[in-house]
Amino acid sequence: MSGTPMSTSPPPSSILLLAGGRGQRMGGQDKGWVRWGEHALIEHVQRVARPLTDDLIISCNRNHQRYRPLADQMISDPGDDFPGPLIGIIEALGIARHPYLLILPCDAPRLDASILQHLQQHAGTRPVMLRQGSYWQPLFSLLPTAALPYLQQQWQAGQRSVQRALLGLEPIALDYPSDDPRLANFNELTLLAQTPAQD
Repeated sequence: MSGTPMSTSPPPSSILLLAGGRGQRMGGQDKGWVRWGEHALIEHVQRVARPLTDDLIISCNRNHQRYRPLADQMISDPGDDFPGPLIGIIEALGIARHPYLLILPCDAPRLDASILQHLQQHAGTRPVMLRQGSYWQPLFSLLPTAALPYLQQQWQAGQRSVQRALLGLEPIALDYPSDDPRLANFNELTLLAQTPAQD
């Protein structure tokens, strides 16, 4: 895998779980609370992330009281038009208590701690992003909080794509197989129904 670790003992990072989307492919449901087996999608991801940080941030636009027990901090989009995950990342960078922010989607319930730790081990001045083949995975990434002004400028200039915004910062790529099951996004009800749960 590409990229050279900056240190053997990574600096502490805040972790952002993104759960603020419309859930259009989930029939408009709040994706984080769609169940897979005995637990909701957000609970699977939170269970992996929780031991790795004392600053767990959840970005959501619905069901705030339901999410609150899972997080140390909560954020919501500044508007009510679901503008996408980039604004959630910007908001989280503004409140993160550590010099790095690890970004994860709420709909990847097969994530394991080794992937999160791999991202943390490469912490440095540039973002770190997973890549599968030629396809970047910007919602599996680690950002220095110092990237906030640049991303704010991108947003103000009309940028809404997380990938395009982060590529402007020349991220380090961590390459994973295209079929790695740990990175599967369960963003459609049919995928949930077809895949046995691993509680």
